[in-house]
Amino acid sequence: MNPEPLGNRIVLLPGDGIGPEIGAAATKILRALGDFEVTEQPIGGASIDQHGTALTDEVLDVCRNSDALLLCAVGGPKWDTTDLDAPRPEQGLLGLRKGLGLFANLRPVRPSEALLDASPLRRERIEGTDLLVVRELTGGIYFGDSGRDGDRAHDDCAYTVDEIERISRVAFEAAIERRGQVTSVDKANVLETSRLWRETVTRLAPEYGEVELDHLLVDNAAMQLVSRPADFDVIVTENLFGDILSDEAAMLTGSLGMLPSASLGEKGPGLFEPVHGSAPDIAGQGIANPLATFLSVAMMLRYGLGMHDQASRLDAAVDAALADGLRTPDLSGGEGTREVGTGEMTDAVLAKL
Repeated sequence: MNPEPLGNRIVLLPGDGIGPEIGAAATKILRALGDFEVTEQPIGGASIDQHGTALTDEVLDVCRNSDALLLCAVGGPKWDTTDLDAPRPEQGLLGLRKGLGLFANLRPVRPSEALLDASPLRRERIEGTDLLVVRELTGGIYFGDSGRDGDRAHDDCAYTVDEIERISRVAFEAAIERRGQVTSVDKANVLETSRLWRETVTRLAPEYGEVELDHLLVDNAAMQLVSRPADFDVIVTENLFGDILSDEAAMLTGSLGMLPSASLGEKGPGLFEPVHGSAPDIAGQGIANPLATFLSVAMMLRYGLGMHDQASRLDAAVDAALADGLRTPDLSGGEGTREVGTGEMTDAVLAKL
C-alpha cells in the first residue's frame, strides 16, 4: 500500500465491448500525466478469439513484470455458453487475481459534487461521503469447500489469522492516509470466523495507534451505510460481506459508470479497473463513459505507483469536467448540462489537467 514510486511500466488490458474505447481514452490521460510505458495485451473474449483462452501464460508473465495493470472490461453475449468446458471471458480476471496474488479489493465511494442529485438518497444525506471499502478477496465462503449430497448442500467459510492480518493492515495503512478511522464489519455474534476476525483486527489495532477502530455487525453496517454514509472512512470486511456492502455503497453515487476499483497483493503489480461491465450494446458508438476508467487510473497512480499528486490532479480534473455540466448518456442530465460522447469528455478532462 502507498509505495514509493515504482516505475512507469503499465500493462493496458482493453478486453471487450467498450473496453478498447475507454482504454484508448485512458492512454491519452496517462500521456498527459507523465512518461509512461504502456503495453497493450489481450484478455477476456478478445483473448479467447485470438488464443482460445481468456488469459495466456505469456500475457500473465508480461503482467507480472509490469508496475501496474489497467483492465477495462471483459465479457459479452458472444462468449455466453452453457458448455462448462468452454472458456469464459471472466476467467481472465480470475486468472490475474490468482496469478498475481491479489487479495485486497479497494472500492472508493466519493460522489462528485455535480452528481449528488443522481443518488437515490437525498442530497443532504449523501453530501460529504468519502469512504473506502477494503474487501478480502481470496478467502471465506467463496473459496471454501462446497458440495451437494442429495437434498443437502454446503458452503464452508474459513479464515486464518494470517489472512485477516494482511487485509487489516491494508485497511489501517489506507486510513493513515485518509481520516484515520477504520470500521471492521463482521457477524461476531453468530459466526466463529467473525469472532476470529474481530479478535485479530482488535489485536492488530495498537500497532496503528493514530487510527481509531470500531466494529459493526454486518446487518447493522448495511443499514448505517444508507442512513449515515458520510460518517464512514475505511470499511474492512471479509469476502462475502465485502461483495455485498461494496455494491450497496457503490449505488450511493447513483451511477455505476463512475466507480473505480483496485485489487492489490503483498508484492508485485496491482490491478485497477472500473466497476462497470463491457456494455456491448453501445460498443463502437463513441458514447461510453470513460470517467470510471480515469478514476481507476487515479487509483493506480495513488495505490500502485505512489504518485499521489498526479492522482489528486486527475480526481480534480474529473470533478471539474462534471462541474461544467458535461454528461455522457449514462449520467442523468438536467438544467445546465450538455450530453457529450467519450471523445469530448476525454478532451474536457485533458483540458482541466
